[in-house]
Amino acid sequence: MTPRRRAPLVGLLVGHTVSLTGNMLTLIALPLYVLAETGSPAATGLTGAVAAVPMVLGGALGGVLVDRIGYRRASVLADVVSGLTVAAVPLIDATVGLPFWALLGLVFASGLLDTPGQTARNALLPEAATAAGVPLERAVGWYEASERGARLIGAPVAGLLVATLGALPVLALDAVTFAVSALVVTVLVPRSLRPATPADPADGGYWREFAAGVRFLAREPLLRAVVLLVLVTNFFDATKSNVLLPVVADRELGGAAAFGLLVGAMGGGALAGSLLFSAVGHRLPRRATLVTAFALASAPPFWALAAAPPLPWIVAVFALSGFAAGAINPLLGAVELERVPAHLRARVFGVIGAGCWAGIPLGALAAGVAVDRFGTTPVLLTVGCCYLLVVLTPLLGGPWRTLDRPGVPARPAQTPTPVG
Repeated sequence: MTPRRRAPLVGLLVGHTVSLTGNMLTLIALPLYVLAETGSPAATGLTGAVAAVPMVLGGALGGVLVDRIGYRRASVLADVVSGLTVAAVPLIDATVGLPFWALLGLVFASGLLDTPGQTARNALLPEAATAAGVPLERAVGWYEASERGARLIGAPVAGLLVATLGALPVLALDAVTFAVSALVVTVLVPRSLRPATPADPADGGYWREFAAGVRFLAREPLLRAVVLLVLVTNFFDATKSNVLLPVVADRELGGAAAFGLLVGAMGGGALAGSLLFSAVGHRLPRRATLVTAFALASAPPFWALAAAPPLPWIVAVFALSGFAAGAINPLLGAVELERVPAHLRARVFGVIGAGCWAGIPLGALAAGVAVDRFGTTPVLLTVGCCYLLVVLTPLLGGPWRTLDRPGVPARPAQTPTPVG
């Protein structure tokens, strides 16, 4: 495999890693900034919800635009616009002052194109994998490992930087990472990298093309089941990442450094899990692997925070749960890439992402209100139990029985075609 053949895949992986490393900086800095300014878990939850809503809207409505303007161009444009809006937060705060409502507006704007940018990079993955001569599941495993690596690097670094410099300089650094990601994709991913089957002509109109993505998803029972499951699990995850974990870290574990350490530990474990799955995942039974990974990744972090052992024990639980979680996204990502035709990828992935992420703003809002009313420990215990029960549902059968019988080969040598 020559360096030239590897370049597109390397460009997607590096650009994705850098962009998501910046996202980790904001994930740590933003809730701690709001907590410091307001002292309110409810306000922190509201900020998390406002940050998540554009992920849903951008995912649902941006997929058609990504298909129209091209995957490579969409990735670069999304990074540039997101970087400018993130940079505006510290700039406005340092000049004229930043009221809370303005912060919410900038947070919303910065996330609106972030999801379409990720969708565009994901949609190019099969062609990049084909050019590099690697199996699709391995490429997806590397892609997800890059996200986990971003957590491993970005979260602890962000925690230390927030503790020493404050939250706003860390947000400025996030803007720089968007610029670097755009540059990497521009240089390494050629314009010629595109699906063999072109997108549908635009003369059908935006909403007709959007409806085509929705209709395809509606005809796929397994993909519908995946969306429903991940919607609920993302609701639970949002309660932890947007409210419960920053509140517990701030009040009981020492603040930003502990917050970053725990997010990094889970990201590091997930990185190892993704790399292992990329090596052996195509040999594993999918449904058993998915349920086992979800069970280990779901409740233990919540229960560890509720039990409040010494910090090293909590770090160990987060790392082990992250290791199990490392198999989830590569497995589900491979299933989606196998079943969605090339010319519909961005719009279908956008609809899938919107459905999966719809639970995030609700989880952030609900957790903020619940913690204000009941305290952290009861909420941690309750959410952990509910989470575990939900992730066992694939054992009931239904469309999940087809998870182990994909309709197309795992290697992306041919354009993926839908199965019934």
